[in-house]
Amino acid sequence: MHHGRDLERLKGAKLDRAVMLRVWKFVRRYHTQVYLYLAVVAVSSAIAVLPPLVFRALIDDAIPSENLGAVTALAVVALLLSLGSAGLSLVGGMMAVRVGEGLIYDLRSALYDHVQRMPIAFFTRTQTGALISRLNNDVVGAQQAVTSTLSTTVSSTMGVAFTLVTMLYLDWRITLFALALVPVYLLVSRRVGRVVQKIARRQMEMNARMNAVMTERFNVSGALLVKLFGRPDDEASQFSLRAGEVRDAGIRRSLVSRTFAVALTAIAAAGTAGLYLFGGRAVVLGTLSIGTVVAFAAYLQQLYSPISALSTTRVDILSALVSFERVFEVLDTPLAISDSPGAVALETPRGRVEVDDVWFRYPAAAGYTVASLEAEGLAGAGSEASDWVLRGVSLVAEPGTMTALVGPSGAGKTTFSHLIARLYDVTSGAIRIDGQDLRRLRMQSLADSIAVVSQDAHLFHDTIAANLRYARPGATHEAIVAACRSARIHDLIAALPDGYDTVVGERGYRMSGGEKQRIAIARVLLKAPAIVILDEATAHLDYQSEAQIQRALALALEGRTSIVIAHRLSTIRAADQILVLDQGRVAQRGTHEELLREGGVYASLYKTQFAAQAPQGPVGTAAS
Repeated sequence: MHHGRDLERLKGAKLDRAVMLRVWKFVRRYHTQVYLYLAVVAVSSAIAVLPPLVFRALIDDAIPSENLGAVTALAVVALLLSLGSAGLSLVGGMMAVRVGEGLIYDLRSALYDHVQRMPIAFFTRTQTGALISRLNNDVVGAQQAVTSTLSTTVSSTMGVAFTLVTMLYLDWRITLFALALVPVYLLVSRRVGRVVQKIARRQMEMNARMNAVMTERFNVSGALLVKLFGRPDDEASQFSLRAGEVRDAGIRRSLVSRTFAVALTAIAAAGTAGLYLFGGRAVVLGTLSIGTVVAFAAYLQQLYSPISALSTTRVDILSALVSFERVFEVLDTPLAISDSPGAVALETPRGRVEVDDVWFRYPAAAGYTVASLEAEGLAGAGSEASDWVLRGVSLVAEPGTMTALVGPSGAGKTTFSHLIARLYDVTSGAIRIDGQDLRRLRMQSLADSIAVVSQDAHLFHDTIAANLRYARPGATHEAIVAACRSARIHDLIAALPDGYDTVVGERGYRMSGGEKQRIAIARVLLKAPAIVILDEATAHLDYQSEAQIQRALALALEGRTSIVIAHRLSTIRAADQILVLDQGRVAQRGTHEELLREGGVYASLYKTQFAAQAPQGPVGTAAS
């Protein structure tokens, strides 16, 4: 892990101030509520110093003079002042909570939005559980600190200020004695704060690792793998070790915090004892009244209690800064793909795709990932760009035509499709849609114009209808049914007990591969894009399912530009053009018949596949 390196980044007041200033930028949008809160706290703190003065008058004047009316009046005044101060503190605390919760809402929303826009390399290297922990545990840790610390810090600071002024007014000598213990408070706070800060970061890292394990093992694929290999006992043992680390860190943090609280209580008790010692001697000598000593005893509680709270607050702030810094670490990760200045929308796309001398290599992933979110052993890898994946590829796909990409594994076919969808930017050359360079188009308009059907169609853990509406949120039920009829999946859905309200399960595991593919095709039909990319859409299906998918695809591709990647060459025999990629280059180009006559890689692949089986019907034909 990166424990040592992260601690170095947190050391020193300069870093703390920088993080706090950045937090303040989020708080500034709530400036009106903050100013109102400060006013309420100021009034509350001013009122809080009055009751001891009332008690002083009660003890020194009203009781010795046996004035029952004055005793009653002063007692009622003290009660009303205490209630008023408590009420204002409650109002101020509620206002602080609203500001704190609003700040965390903004922070969490910004984090979620930023993560969504991260490049694919970020997600391929990031542990999902660690990322979720960053969005949950770290943000909640900051939330708890902010909502409780904001009110405590401000109210305690003002309370100490008003109390000190009043104590100096009563007797400056006892006030100086009380202040002599403050450095002890601060020394204890400083040392304990560093220890708690280290424990807090270590605890967060271990929580993230534990969450990563749970996320991987509790999804359907992970659970299935564990069962098939008979490893539940080993998994339980490994998880117990990680959970034990989290437990031990939590115990240590709690013990340190409790020891800190006990130490502060002991210091406060020593101050109170000293007050009665010197105050009592002053009363005996006649230089101080009993009421003044009683008032000072109350003020010591009002002084030490806020100082104790402020000392604890420093520890909370240090812990919170760990959470904030971990969140900012993700927010500061640059976006590899984003709208360029002056980007334009792709209006009424026709679907003409032009690929002009494209060279591509995967960029160094280290610049777009967060090391602390990666698995152990992987962090720091990927500091250099990959070798060339595509080398000088060019093609023109006219609107409504089918272009097929074939070739051995690792030839660059899927990478090529990712470039058209602008999941990555080309290293050199250009890709244009309707004459517009992808890098000059708005991301949203590009996404609206392209749909992808992969070999593993992903469905969210939601209803069939919700998964379909992901393509077009405002789609009517009639439009959904029409798309499903065209995808040849409506009858199956209608036969389910809950119909379109059937929950498909995580990643659609309650549906077969062919059913998921047809739902994905229905989703494409509902979106109605100008360009459709099929990435091995039928690679893992049996021939009966493949035949159904092909008939559905025939309608999905009609009138649209399609880029088809296929291992089964039978699926692309009717393509308008076929590109054979080999080691990132276009080795051959032409129609099915032309490439067979030409010989070479394509003919070799075709003969190998069909040496022992008859060809199936091609995509793009409605043959049944």
